[in-house]
Amino acid sequence: MKLEQNLIYVKDIVLGDVNEVKDGVLTVDVEGLKAAVLEDEKIKDVKIDVAKPGERTRIVPVKDVIEPRFRVGRRNGFPGVTTKYEQAGDGAVNILKGATVVTIGDLVGFQEGVIDMWGEGARWTPFSKTQNIVVDITPIDGLDPHAHEVVVRMAGLRAATFVGLAAKDAEIDETKVYEMATMAEETAKYPDLPKVAYVEMTISQGLLHDTFFYGVDLKEILPTWYHPNEELDNAVISGNCVAACDKITTYQHQNNAMALDLYEQHGKTINYIGNIFSPELTTLDGKFRNCDYTAKLCEQLGVDGVIVSEEGYGNPDSDLVMICSRLEKRGIKTALVTDECSGWDGTSQPLTDTAPEAVAVVSSGNVSKVIDLEPADKVLGNIKSAQTLAGGWDGCVAEDGSLKVELNAVIGATSEIGYHNASVKLY
Repeated sequence: MKLEQNLIYVKDIVLGDVNEVKDGVLTVDVEGLKAAVLEDEKIKDVKIDVAKPGERTRIVPVKDVIEPRFRVGRRNGFPGVTTKYEQAGDGAVNILKGATVVTIGDLVGFQEGVIDMWGEGARWTPFSKTQNIVVDITPIDGLDPHAHEVVVRMAGLRAATFVGLAAKDAEIDETKVYEMATMAEETAKYPDLPKVAYVEMTISQGLLHDTFFYGVDLKEILPTWYHPNEELDNAVISGNCVAACDKITTYQHQNNAMALDLYEQHGKTINYIGNIFSPELTTLDGKFRNCDYTAKLCEQLGVDGVIVSEEGYGNPDSDLVMICSRLEKRGIKTALVTDECSGWDGTSQPLTDTAPEAVAVVSSGNVSKVIDLEPADKVLGNIKSAQTLAGGWDGCVAEDGSLKVELNAVIGATSEIGYHNASVKLY
């Protein structure tokens, strides 16, 4: 497969009556964007705003972050979700790099998170550095929780697709090519390089805990091999609204930092042979089945090493170390990427499970770290929702609008596939 990503760098964003990019400034057709969102009769109202780096703007509660794109010569959108299915990963895509669509509004349950565009909060989220189009969605009354979640998720995808039309005829600043042939062909080219696979664990546990591949709910399938280009080309979307710090937004799937780093080393230090989804289930039988199946796939592919990244924490920690144990016992070197839930003082047990084989572990930070966020000049959304976020609590919002929250509450703060700002200090 060969994927050409044509990057159009967005340095500023304004609301107007046309979709276009000129001299790095993205103009968004507000009425057209509203119409695209309101195509669903289950949506009662939508508001559009922008949030720019350095502004004292707070966005809360965020549902998803999506990169606007235009898929050249192909069905434009998200294959199997907003368009009919077609294989992703082969072809060209024009990308509004540096721009996002951020969906907010009345969400199901207590989940989701905060993006601050300035100050202490901006240090912890990668989306403080992007030009954000904020889409505030109000569904009609009376929707059951599952229908509500679908309405908001799909509205964000339609919004990103509409904004992405601005990339259709825009001047391209840079083109990056991601190309990988069949496993046999790549091995023939690099016979002396170790074969390395990437296992991406994904939340797959029901309402607000889902991930979709070509529109297929991953909790309904066994672990699956796929070409990294597919994820980099809109085949994977997030339906996960759990702890904001380590949820993998749709944007982060579109720009999977782990896959991009492995691509960078392909043909140099490793032979990168592709990715495997390993859904994180809730049942013990489901965990055993998926961990066994993941290890079997890696063994049958003949890999020498595997990198495994987690999504979330808690019970998925068991999946993480079980996969590691099974791979290491097969003689396959395994490195794990996870965040830690180590308590406010950092001294609690970081993972809920362990295994003697888990000796190469990369931490993306402590989700329990408490941060103080000063008052914003502008709040997009509902500041009070911070009290019911994972990482917030009753009273965490002060009268002056300042927040005291755990990193749990900050979108992308400890992302386990990379694309975040946190690090760990060893003592």
